[in-house]
Order: sequence, then C-alpha cells, then structure tokens
Amino acid sequence: MFQKWGFLLSEIWGLLAIAALLGLFAGWLIWARRSTVTVDTSEADRLRVDLAACSARGKEQAARIVKLEAEVSACETRARDAEARANPMTERAAPANGFSGAPVAIPTPPVPPAPPAPVAAPLLAAAPASKPSSLAAARDGKPDDLKLIKGVGPVLEELCHKLGFFHFDQIAAWTAAEIAWVDENLEGFKGRVTRDEWVTQARDLAAGKPPRPGGEH
Repeated sequence: MFQKWGFLLSEIWGLLAIAALLGLFAGWLIWARRSTVTVDTSEADRLRVDLAACSARGKEQAARIVKLEAEVSACETRARDAEARANPMTERAAPANGFSGAPVAIPTPPVPPAPPAPVAAPLLAAAPASKPSSLAAARDGKPDDLKLIKGVGPVLEELCHKLGFFHFDQIAAWTAAEIAWVDENLEGFKGRVTRDEWVTQARDLAAGKPPRPGGEH
C-alpha cells in the first residue's frame, strides 16, 4: 500500500514540476511580449517627439522667410526712394493756404551742343582703285605658294596667277587703292583680300615667318 502511495507522490511531484516549468515558460512569453510592446511604444514616442521638433523648425523657418521677405520689400522701397531723390523728374510745389501744390516739372538745363567732330579725310576720297603692278609670269618660273596665305585655296591661287600676282612681296606692297581694286576683281571672291588680311600675311611670309594656323601647309 505504501508503495502505491509513494508512486502517487512521485507522480504528483512530477506533475507539479511540469506545471512549474509551464508557468515559467508562460511568464517568460508574457514578459517578452510586454517588452516588445514597450519597445514599440518608446519608438513611437521618439518619432512623435522628432515630428514635433520638425514641425517647430518648420514654423521657425516659415517665420524667418516672412521676415526676410519683409526686409527685402523694405530694401526695395528704400532703393526706389533713393533713386527718386537722386534723379528727380518732378517736384511738388510747397503747400499754400493749407492746400497741396500741383506737381511742377523741373526744367531741364539746356545741353550745350557738342563741338563738331574733326572731319577726317574719307576713305573714298583717297586715290581711286588702281590695279597693282603685275607680272606676265613668275620670276625664274618659280611662283611662291600663295596657298600659305590663310583663306587662299587652289582656285584663288589660280585666279591670282591670271591677274599677274605670283609672289608674296607683290601682295605685301599693295596700297589701299590696289587692295580695293583686287577686292573688286576677284570674281566670286570679292572682299577676300581685306577680310583675310592678305597683305599682312604676305609681309610675314615674305619675311620668313611661318604661316598662320589654317594655311595649307
């Protein structure tokens, strides 16, 4: 009989131990869930605090913008007033008998006439266009490479040869009247002598200087 009681007691103690373990496990679950909820709540509180701080900063920025706009408007008003004082167009007459005077225009002082500009000798009044000295053929049968002049290609070089111009020193010696004649007689290329500065380039090439960038060589 006592053996049966001992068996029952051992079973009771085992069940109590199991119940205790289950209670501890359940308590741990409840504690963990509460901790999670607490963490989530604290995170939400922190976000609310950040949101409130952002809202406050936004309000401060908005107030600052309004203040800056007011300052800008005041500066513009002062600038207009200063400009009006510096360049007055009209003035109001002083009040008389309690009535405001009508706007009175300020007379503009007469501007003295400008002295006549010195009359320069007009370019067209210079000597009329005249053909430069030309050659029937190149000296020693060796013409200069006129294509070294920037703006002169094979067609223009051939045209110069037809007009009797074969050498740099010929072009370098042209006068204003001669330049005008060549400009007018370059069929299909009128004005190229002046525009491309042939005379200046020819002088440099005749002196042994390298051609300008863009020359054929």
